Amino acid sequence: MVLGKVKALAVYFDCLNENNLPVFSGGDLVSGRVVVEVTGDVRVKRLDITARGLAKVRWTESRNAGANTAYTQNYTEEVDYLHHCDTLIGEERDEDALEEGMTVLHAGLHEFAFSFNLPQMALATSFEGKHGSVRYWVKAELHRPWLLPVKVKKEFIVFEHIDINTPLLLAPQAGTKEKTLCCWFCASGPISLSAKIERKGYTPGESIQIFAEVENCSSRVVVPKAALYQTQTFFAKGKGRQIQQLVSNLRGEPLQQGKSQSWEGKLLKIPPVSPSILDCPIIRVEYALMVYVDIPGGLNLSLSLPLVIGTIPLHACATRTSSISSNCSSVSWMGLPERPEAPPSYSDLAISEAHRRNCLQGCDRSDGEGEGQGSVLTYITEFRYLPPPLYSEVNTHTQSMSVV
Repeated sequence: MVLGKVKALAVYFDCLNENNLPVFSGGDLVSGRVVVEVTGDVRVKRLDITARGLAKVRWTESRNAGANTAYTQNYTEEVDYLHHCDTLIGEERDEDALEEGMTVLHAGLHEFAFSFNLPQMALATSFEGKHGSVRYWVKAELHRPWLLPVKVKKEFIVFEHIDINTPLLLAPQAGTKEKTLCCWFCASGPISLSAKIERKGYTPGESIQIFAEVENCSSRVVVPKAALYQTQTFFAKGKGRQIQQLVSNLRGEPLQQGKSQSWEGKLLKIPPVSPSILDCPIIRVEYALMVYVDIPGGLNLSLSLPLVIGTIPLHACATRTSSISSNCSSVSWMGLPERPEAPPSYSDLAISEAHRRNCLQGCDRSDGEGEGQGSVLTYITEFRYLPPPLYSEVNTHTQSMSVV
């Protein structure tokens, strides 16, 4: 692209947090500046900005149409959350009157302010997944006569806040299961599992306290384990695609025949993960704590306790309410702590602005609507304390997935 006398075009947001990251929620005012640096007099037709918010799903599947024929089926779907346009310099003019009303930018830096309000609605949280994403960005375009426009794009982050201080998310989660192992015509004794957690809602940085009881009356040596899973579900053209990834896990001690084992508040830390996405029609992000007994040579005995990862942490009064309701529940053998570990703020989990700029270098001048090369992963999906996750994929959202 020929820039000519235009040395730089950049977008900056106001009211950033301490990590210099633009983070907003539904209804917030988004404001900032478009900065143009020119080395000499430049005639400008228009300087436009476009703000977009888009949830997009895309995947492909191979199909057989006969013995020697195969084709690829594409599945795509989009939901538009934000579309705002504004002109900062100039206006639409007749092509026959290009010289009329032209704006001249003299050598140096020029700043042009912009602002707009995010819609007063439930916006989907910024997210990057294997088959889809939710992205928000501002794109500036500088139009000059007889030259290609100069473009730059800057992403910003949107959180749809989830307050875990609600009765539904403060309710304890518990379950009990039992199975008997069979070997030919002989049945061994049962393996039983009971598990409970103090509530359903958590925020990144907290530790889940797991209370469990495992009794092994079988003839095998088994191992109690727990794992936190994230399930991404993508919907398009009436079909669903699921991605399951392991977020965090722990294991207990091997359990011999006739022995039992108790977990009195065993801690499983939640790393910096994306909040749950529950209201987007084409992308869902859900979490579950799987407490299970690893049985060599057999199917695991497992309990799935659904979780919601929120953005507003637990209040002190809600902590006491949760403890009281837990102690009054039917699973009386489990004690609960008075106060969980305080979660960090989301700004503490963010990556640096320098890292984001490096990621954005490849997409700042892309013409695609949110599909430029080198598009940046939002910081809320970066697993700082984990190696790259392993995916387990299911082609239909109605099929259940086994424990890894």
